Amino acid sequence: MAKRIVIVEDDPDQRNNYVDAIIKKGYEVYAYSNREQALQGFDKELPDLAILDIILGDEVDAGFEICRELLSKAPTLPVIFLTERIAEIDKISGLRLGAWDYLPKPISLDYLAERISSLLRINEARVQTSAGAASAKMVGELSIDQEALLVSWKNQAINLSGTEFRMLAKLVRVPGHAVSYDTLMNATMQSLVTNNTINTHMRNIRKKFEAIDSCFDCIKSEYGFGYRWSMKH
Repeated sequence: MAKRIVIVEDDPDQRNNYVDAIIKKGYEVYAYSNREQALQGFDKELPDLAILDIILGDEVDAGFEICRELLSKAPTLPVIFLTERIAEIDKISGLRLGAWDYLPKPISLDYLAERISSLLRINEARVQTSAGAASAKMVGELSIDQEALLVSWKNQAINLSGTEFRMLAKLVRVPGHAVSYDTLMNATMQSLVTNNTINTHMRNIRKKFEAIDSCFDCIKSEYGFGYRWSMKH
């Protein structure tokens, strides 16, 4: 059964281009031009992945509002922001909401299709694989499964985005070893990445660990250089 992709984009030419390109890849695609239409569509059926512009008509933050509403219904759903708003504060806002990716316009349609395929593969692996899979590596109380991109801490699953997982994997590869900002930027596989973006990702990762363990303190900041995973508490 074809995966269901939703696109929310107010520019009709861009919207049609995205729809045509994604349909050619074998996906079922639904497109909306505004926040109200999108939310009505989500009430009927949730997608397997959503692509959101931020500015929709006169609503300058409509995409953020849609993302917040969508993830309240399906917290693990892959969401991509595709937008002309490339200011760092906007990207940070999107990541804090739980988006898996933040892509700038204009974009290659082939690259967009590849990102969709990649995120869907990651999500499918998560659904099919448990956190206790045999491929998981143990780092102290941390279990990390590189194949399914699954993480658990003290036997409790932690829901990280694909970007957050790749950064964590770099961090725990050699516990106690400082990992540079440049290495962490490469791990994001995103453009428009700065030190502040990495700091935001790390804050989000910490919060997710702290939500299940208030004493969590394994992610250490190396001022001006990057971060390290500490086994010492």
